[in-house]
Amino acid sequence: MENRWMHAATVKYSPRVGKPPGWLPCRHISGYFLSEEGKNPPLFFTHIYDPKPSPGTVPTLTASIETQLGNSEAADRHYQQMTYFVSFSQTELLCFLPSTTTQKCLPSKWKFTRCGTHGFHETLGIDADKLRFYWTLESHDALALQTAYQVTVIEIPPGGPNSDGGGKVIWDSKKCISPAQRNILCKPTEGFHATTEYHWLVTVWDQEDREFTSESNSFFTAYPRSQLLPPLSMNQTYMPHTALIFRTWFENIEDKWKAWWIGDGGDKPIYLRRSFILEQKPTRAIAFVAGLGHHNFSANGAPASDHVLDPGWTNYHRTVQYVAHDLTSVLHPGENVIGAHIGNGFYAGDQGDRFFWPKYEDNTYVRYGNELCFFAELHLFYPDGTHDIIKSDSDWQVRKSATTLANIYASETHDRRQYPVELDAAGFDASSWKPAKGLTGPRGFLKYQSQPPVTRHETFNSISTTSPRPGVVCYDLGQNASTMVKIVVEGNTGSEITIRYAETAYEDGTVKMPDPLFKEFETGVYSTFILAGTGSSETWEPDFSFTSARYIQLEGVSTEPGHDFLSYIRRLANPSHVNQLLNALKWTFTSNLFSYHTDCPQIEKFGWLEVTHLLAPATQYMVDMEDLYTKILDDILDAQEPNGLVPTMAPEIRYMCGPLHDTITWGCALIFIPDILKKYYGSTHTIPKMYRAGERYMGYMTKKERKGGLIEHGLGDWGRGIAHGNAQANIETAVYHECLCCMERFVVTLGLTDEAAKWKSEASRIYDVYNKHLLVTDDPERPYAYYTSLDNYPTRDRDAVCQAVALQFNMVPLQHKDDVMKAFLDDVADGKLRSGEIGLRYLFNTLHDANRPDLVLQMARQEEHPSYMRFLRRGETTLLEFWQDECRSKCHDMLGSILEWFYVAVLGIKVSEDGYRTFTVAPPYVSEFDAVKGTFECPYGEIAVDFKRGKDGVVVLELTVPLSTTPTVLLPDPSSMAQVTRHADKSSSKTETGASILLRHGKYSVRIT
Repeated sequence: MENRWMHAATVKYSPRVGKPPGWLPCRHISGYFLSEEGKNPPLFFTHIYDPKPSPGTVPTLTASIETQLGNSEAADRHYQQMTYFVSFSQTELLCFLPSTTTQKCLPSKWKFTRCGTHGFHETLGIDADKLRFYWTLESHDALALQTAYQVTVIEIPPGGPNSDGGGKVIWDSKKCISPAQRNILCKPTEGFHATTEYHWLVTVWDQEDREFTSESNSFFTAYPRSQLLPPLSMNQTYMPHTALIFRTWFENIEDKWKAWWIGDGGDKPIYLRRSFILEQKPTRAIAFVAGLGHHNFSANGAPASDHVLDPGWTNYHRTVQYVAHDLTSVLHPGENVIGAHIGNGFYAGDQGDRFFWPKYEDNTYVRYGNELCFFAELHLFYPDGTHDIIKSDSDWQVRKSATTLANIYASETHDRRQYPVELDAAGFDASSWKPAKGLTGPRGFLKYQSQPPVTRHETFNSISTTSPRPGVVCYDLGQNASTMVKIVVEGNTGSEITIRYAETAYEDGTVKMPDPLFKEFETGVYSTFILAGTGSSETWEPDFSFTSARYIQLEGVSTEPGHDFLSYIRRLANPSHVNQLLNALKWTFTSNLFSYHTDCPQIEKFGWLEVTHLLAPATQYMVDMEDLYTKILDDILDAQEPNGLVPTMAPEIRYMCGPLHDTITWGCALIFIPDILKKYYGSTHTIPKMYRAGERYMGYMTKKERKGGLIEHGLGDWGRGIAHGNAQANIETAVYHECLCCMERFVVTLGLTDEAAKWKSEASRIYDVYNKHLLVTDDPERPYAYYTSLDNYPTRDRDAVCQAVALQFNMVPLQHKDDVMKAFLDDVADGKLRSGEIGLRYLFNTLHDANRPDLVLQMARQEEHPSYMRFLRRGETTLLEFWQDECRSKCHDMLGSILEWFYVAVLGIKVSEDGYRTFTVAPPYVSEFDAVKGTFECPYGEIAVDFKRGKDGVVVLELTVPLSTTPTVLLPDPSSMAQVTRHADKSSSKTETGASILLRHGKYSVRIT
């Protein structure tokens, strides 16, 4: 048997004559072309129609093309059915391709590993009229390649699937010749019907035109067109005059919510319940629920899900999220009960006598509403096709909660004596409960909770216990993180236990909570649990609050309990000093991801926006962030002001002013997030809805320009030295320029090419102004060009962050790039870290571009601050807010950009621009690391890297590459030799010489000398 190789080809846009070496006479070949010198995006090709080119000629192919544009209308217009001319290169390995004249292809073993909907983590309450699907595949076949797909969406009848197991096909993509697996737009002509179940299936075809079909995937709709109705129409007796106009547009009542907002009219936590009788078991039971600020929902004595802190925090004047639960397996014939527990959250924040950061006194916090409220619809479907709705109305019963204070800043008071045991169970005596009142409710539109829910994860017991004085027990949990604390106690009726939380402890073990700005934080964060005295163990954990803590202090305990008395719960799943630092980084990151990306989980809890884009390249290596970023973008759109300004936080809970309200390095998240989603996930679904908002923001920023185009009114390099004011013009103008460049890229995706010139012209103007004022080329005291800040104008100063920002944002004229890199390296030569949170990412990325991992590690290991290792040497297990030994927050992720560097420069995985369709693997050949191992779940599956360097200098690289991706493995130098073996076919190996090799999917062993 003879094996031959198909090599990477280069697309040429004009004919080129020459006999292609190694041409394989196959009738059907699929693969990827790499663009010449990176000038054009990678192109997918399939169906070569000239299998036997004449000697001296170039094979012509008619190709269906997929580029970075993905499966979009613009891609269709630009790339489908175009003719290219191909010349072959022998220097880069694309795949192992046995000659079809000597061996038949083995049957593919394909597996769908994941099917989903962009922007929706759960799919039980879809409220959109168009969706974008995706899927991932696995196959052990070396030649496996998706060449076509077909997606079919089926509407399931109310009583369940037809006798043939199906329903009515409402959308069919037909067979599309494309390798696309993401951004598959589904937009039925008549939209999706309300409260209806849909199934969708994917069929894909491989390189041999064999087809494989996924299992059925499902989603359930709520009211896809409900946001077109007036937001208060579901429960208002009075309608504004404008609403009557809108109401005439809708004749079909199915598009409208039918429930009321209900409660008791007060602002303290409440219980609600609804008992009902079912004559038969429903074939499907779906509940849509929203309780503000947060709710717990249950049915027949059990929680409806593992969620906590539902629904997600939003600007309730604009958007209110609802959650969907499948109760089909829970309900039964006879009496059933559903119940809810409602707490304050930020909707109607309740300070009580405790700490609440946005002060009431200076009016920096204004409640969204003054009545805790609840909204629910339970949709019941029966075998005969009938459909009932149990809605929130006056048939529900309400009473005050045993939780009398629900302060989201980790302060609750719960009196177990008032707790109605089994309130959500059949047979409960609710005769003393009152009918629920209809309430006005929030102003915002109801919208499905699209982001991942907050859930409990990883329970830990304390590692040590101390009792510094009678009645007080202190626990060290060993790890600081976002926490909820669960206690199990036994005692007399009315006994009180106080639970305090802290990230620091005094020498005797008691909690220490310093905050120089708010003294009340030191003593005003605690929860109180009052025992019922049942004679047996009683359990309590908070329902509506959380914090960050390593140390827990219990007061009112008469005897010292065992270590299992208290558990520590980390939420969200989401050795050597380097691994210790990585551990601290990961705990810090995951402790700040909720329904928004916060700055810290204990003191502020705000949705500051700079971390969403600065840390996105790092966060995506740990957690799939697509759905959360989709929700955050919605928050930003809700927060944008009429004049176009995007504030520094979203949702905006505390009213700020000056640069704390208006800074482009925060506000740019509006534009950067869609670009991030496109780059890291290949997702374009957010670009259409943000484009005009981005246009308004750029219009606002134009009015803030100084000196013809500089932006310098914000926070600069926040977190360096003084809190703000460093390198404002350098950083903020570069970010402004990048926003304009993003807008130019977006018009290509949207097909608005006539608007591209506007953005290109604006970006060019800012580029010129930037270099006019900041680039220095005539300094007699310095031998080469550099960028100065205007911090001490007219004095010129040179700073590494200013050079890094200019380099990373492509602001440096070509003739000065080498000079600016030299200036940068001069400024970091001492290995000291001089950067705040904004410049940090660009500093590390520039050091990576310069191939100086030694300097990054030297900076991280400094004895004094700024230094990562100083945090760890002092016993910290998460990052602090600033480069200081003591900070009010010890779980702040804003300084965490070094995590991205570890993944890119040490593990070596770096995305291209197409959501990991193509990526590079660049192991740490020039570094102190002799062994590195890690995995990462990219949008197409798992990427795994295991790098080992022997004493003889030989490198062995074990790689796992997911199907539908093409990695370029960079080698140490152009003379490197790599022996490549694919694990599934060890008899086939190939030795390559050069600076890089190109692989396809599979598991590989690469021996590099």
